[in-house]
Amino acid sequence: MTVSVRAARPEDAAAMAEILNQIIRIGGTTAHQEPKSAEAVRRDYIDGPEVQTSVVAEVGGQIVGWQSIGLWQGDAHIGTFVQPGLQAGGVGAALFALTCDQARAAGNTQIEAAIRADNVPGLAYYARMGFRDVGAEPEFALNDGRVVGRMHRRYDL
Repeated sequence: MTVSVRAARPEDAAAMAEILNQIIRIGGTTAHQEPKSAEAVRRDYIDGPEVQTSVVAEVGGQIVGWQSIGLWQGDAHIGTFVQPGLQAGGVGAALFALTCDQARAAGNTQIEAAIRADNVPGLAYYARMGFRDVGAEPEFALNDGRVVGRMHRRYDL
């Protein structure tokens, strides 16, 4: 599989929302619990005022993953979303290389990640990328009350 990466564009919002919403429907690997519209994805992850970086990965011209850094509580926080069934195939690593370039260009020196403690693939991904543990919220709960915990990791650019 040949993966190409590029900066996200506003017209990518629908494809990005579809990937995110598939992941939400499956459950277990994102703290997001409610589907997002293409408009919300554009605002929150492509070109809204808090967005620092936004990149997509394509295979054969189809978007198969995306990654964005946005400001949250004053820090640069990352989110990574890969088409179900394609995780651990190099898409995330390809996204992260361009994300780091964009993050440096935006003046960031660190990237923060907040990962559900029960998201084993997500924890493994961020560890492979070089993030280190900086905190934990063992009592973090989803909207339905399930306590899943959350790990906080940091990457120094």
